[in-house]
Amino acid sequence: MFIASILFAAMGVFAKLLSQHLPSLEVVFFRNLFGVVLIGASLMAKPLNQKGGRPFLLLFRGLMGFFALLCFFYDIAHIPLGEAMTYSKTSPIFTALFAYIFLKEVLGKRGWFALFVGFGGIVLITDPFRTPFDKYDLLGILSGIGAALAYTSVKELKKHYDTRAIVLSFMGVGTLGPLILMGIAKYYSPPQLDFLLSPFIMPSGVMWLYIVCMGVLATGAQIYMTKAYGVSKAGVVGTVSYSNILFSILFGMLFLNDPFPETIKILGIILIVISGIMVAKK
Repeated sequence: MFIASILFAAMGVFAKLLSQHLPSLEVVFFRNLFGVVLIGASLMAKPLNQKGGRPFLLLFRGLMGFFALLCFFYDIAHIPLGEAMTYSKTSPIFTALFAYIFLKEVLGKRGWFALFVGFGGIVLITDPFRTPFDKYDLLGILSGIGAALAYTSVKELKKHYDTRAIVLSFMGVGTLGPLILMGIAKYYSPPQLDFLLSPFIMPSGVMWLYIVCMGVLATGAQIYMTKAYGVSKAGVVGTVSYSNILFSILFGMLFLNDPFPETIKILGIILIVISGIMVAKK
């Protein structure tokens, strides 16, 4: 998981470099295209073994995962990498809440306290005392909510589908969705919806290198994360995964000239990490 965290942070660097030349919607497209090709190759080697029966839930998981990634990559393009990564790491907080609401899982006093701490951290990372709540804060929170809804659906989907089918539902929607949205953007692309509708721009030169690096790093991170959850306790792995924020802050400063986070944002990050660890421990 420690290696996966480094690779995820490095992927964020290349995603941000790409976002200087391409719209975030297109970056999401190339990120998912890599995954579709790799999973497609694995399906040829080993066919799916599943009973199915929940196609709409599978589609819901794909749509929520795509929406979360779209919000996340848009934030990567416009705010410091460490801050964008922290918003995405709020998903365990929302997952615990949605598991309580939809799956009737018991939270208990400790769980509710963890959620309270986490939401306090989310408030602080938006820096409410100095800057107004803006589009990037909203999309950052939505990236955590979208990912949480996707993760919550996985618990039920694993009873019916091969893991690769679940991942493919996300990456498939994340490949087809941008193609449809980029097609719409040729005729209708209001500035306020630039995170959702933007025309296709043909990559050139060094952009292709960035695309390959982003795809390889994302795939490697996914593999190592999957291995980690397969051989160790989820609570331990979930706790280690928060090193991702540290690496994202460090890589952002080293390679992207991101500023060091303000004190109030650091406090917000700490509260989100504490909340996430409490949820993961349970």
